[in-house]
Amino acid sequence: MRRISFAAMMIFLLLVVHARGDDKTDAPLTFQVKLETVLEHDDGKFLWFHPRAAAIPGHGDNGLPEVIVTLQKHLHVSDFYSGISILQTKNMGKSWTGPTAIPELDWVREPSGVAVAVADVTPGWHAASGKLIAIGTQVRYSKKGEQLEDKTRSAQTSYSLFDPDKNQWTKWRILEMPADPKFNFARCACAQWLVEPDGSLLLPFYYGPDGKSPFSVMVARCRVEGDRLEYLEHGTEFNLDVVRGLVEPSLIRFGGLYYLTVRNDIKAYVTVSDDGLHFEPLKPWTFDDGTELGSYNTQQHWLAHSDGLFLVYTRRGANNDHIMRHRAPLFIGRVDVEKLQVQRAGETILVPERGATLGNFGAAAITANESWVTVSEGIFGKARPQAHKRGATGALFVARIIWSRPNQLVAP
Repeated sequence: MRRISFAAMMIFLLLVVHARGDDKTDAPLTFQVKLETVLEHDDGKFLWFHPRAAAIPGHGDNGLPEVIVTLQKHLHVSDFYSGISILQTKNMGKSWTGPTAIPELDWVREPSGVAVAVADVTPGWHAASGKLIAIGTQVRYSKKGEQLEDKTRSAQTSYSLFDPDKNQWTKWRILEMPADPKFNFARCACAQWLVEPDGSLLLPFYYGPDGKSPFSVMVARCRVEGDRLEYLEHGTEFNLDVVRGLVEPSLIRFGGLYYLTVRNDIKAYVTVSDDGLHFEPLKPWTFDDGTELGSYNTQQHWLAHSDGLFLVYTRRGANNDHIMRHRAPLFIGRVDVEKLQVQRAGETILVPERGATLGNFGAAAITANESWVTVSEGIFGKARPQAHKRGATGALFVARIIWSRPNQLVAP
């Protein structure tokens, strides 16, 4: 009979344990929500708005990431925004610096009085270049804050690169799109975008010949060349001649597939792709019991964990008829990736309704243990007194999703 050495036996036992997995690995993925208020501002002149976070690996304290939140002032005229400011934390939110206005990301004023701004910005880390990239849409404003289409291609996608080693931002540049008139209005705005393994970017767009026609949606592949982005190609073009068409798509990669969620005035839509460019037909978002999700005329965004895909959204049917477009509270629900439905069981409120809207938000992985949803309370017009009565303060929230086990999609 052949003897087995002690070392060989230990290796065998370790392999068996690894193959079977431990109880923690086999347990269902869960999460806790920790809601924090970073800012409060509501003086009737402006609100801090559109906060979206991105992590810069290793640039924080003691090996932590530095987290940068881009945000801007909503100037109490519909979709009238200041230049970009940033909030920064090097210790995972124990302390914050800012908001700090960034001169390179401010308005550019023309002699006519027109102010050229960039709004609806989403930042993201690009490891291959070692830069943070902020992507949004150029907007031209009149002196009264009205959005102008006074020049051809006045509504285009803009970007800036941040070098954390030099603490330096580039000035806004326009992403040059193909000459086809259908791209005269072409925005990657309020959009989650992706960095591919080869360093290229997948940017979801809504676009059209002008700002009045129903918009279409597609995903474009771009590359980073130095401090510039270059358009390479785009995939499936989705059209829907319903009210304003399709807008504000967001993209995520999970389980080897790509998922796209799309806003429409009447209902939200979802689709899936093998390559991030070419997608299956759109289907309306529903719960897993077949009922409509109830999210409409506002954004939805994604959170991906290695063990589950999640959607963050607002919806009807939450005792929230007093909220404009039912844009509060803010929910998170797990997605059935086979049926492209949100699982009703386990739906969780991330940010409660306090009389203010919560529709313009960001969602991002920060570390392997935490993902953050960032949002500011919208307190507008005639709804202001009621919002104050219900507790709204113009708060900027960070909703920390603390996972029950590490997210293998995030590099340690």
